[in-house]
Amino acid sequence: MTPLRSIVGLLVWVGLSFAAGAIGSLFTGRAIPGWYAGLVKPSWNPPSWLFGPVWSALYLLMGISAWLVWRRAGLSGAALPLGLFALQLCLNAAWSIIFFGLHAPGAALVEIVLLWAAILATMLAFRPVVPVASLLLLPYLLWVTFAGFLNFALWRLNR
Repeated sequence: MTPLRSIVGLLVWVGLSFAAGAIGSLFTGRAIPGWYAGLVKPSWNPPSWLFGPVWSALYLLMGISAWLVWRRAGLSGAALPLGLFALQLCLNAAWSIIFFGLHAPGAALVEIVLLWAAILATMLAFRPVVPVASLLLLPYLLWVTFAGFLNFALWRLNR
């Protein structure tokens, strides 16, 4: 693989990851000052300003992770792992649409469980191809675990 192709590939995978975030932010940004601000939150709810930097770092790690797998095996050689990666990206964007766009914390709770499982499946599929690519997704899995508990608390407190 040429260095130029590798750099372009990196930009594509990171761009795809941030695109999922951009889709979600279309629904998140409008809901934060109104609907979300009015929700009863647990005492351990992080400040709103923290989510942007955390998600930015996670999307960057996600893109690098997928790029490493793509660079090692290509699309055809890693069709299942990269397909799982694409699935979890779709679920990632869908969570924001469901939670913030539809104002449906209960449905979002079900969806975040599916997202968590898709992230874990992606990590397991990445591990044999590029072990470090799997490890790069660990902060994402941990954050989504925390987000799942937060989603549950928000659902429970606001039923």
